Amino acid sequence: MPLSRRGLYTERFARKRGTTIMKLSKEEIKAIIPHRDPMLLVDTVEEMEAGDHIVTTFFVDPTREIFKGHFPGEPVLPGVYSVECMAQTADILLLSAERYAGKIPLFLGINNVRFLKKILPGDTIEIHAKMASERVEKAIATCSAEVYNHGELAVTGDVTLAMR
Repeated sequence: MPLSRRGLYTERFARKRGTTIMKLSKEEIKAIIPHRDPMLLVDTVEEMEAGDHIVTTFFVDPTREIFKGHFPGEPVLPGVYSVECMAQTADILLLSAERYAGKIPLFLGINNVRFLKKILPGDTIEIHAKMASERVEKAIATCSAEVYNHGELAVTGDVTLAMR
């Protein structure tokens, strides 16, 4: 039986507040964020300290429709997908904090994004995010994020979200 987003907070995070959480499955991720396939771009949470930092993974499935047109004969993951991976990772991090549990994340903007390395079909990327700044009274937070591919920094940037 699927958990509600608030229910997952209660069961997983409340008991472990301030400690590191290891390994959340895709089903547990779905209980935290509203995204669903084909736009759910986080497969696992590898490590997280609620409201502080997080590490997630995403397998770049070569059968995704996007690769038929980006680019024929030489497919590469579009940069906006990397940014969305960073945003969803930040969503999980923020929604794991008690003050935002059960909220809906709204993407407000990105800053300082740099694309440094190609991400290809079949790659599994690792996304790291940490809380950079927060305006609690407005429920707005910025997370610094990095995407690694084969251990090398591929994308970096700051993601700003509002929780409603």
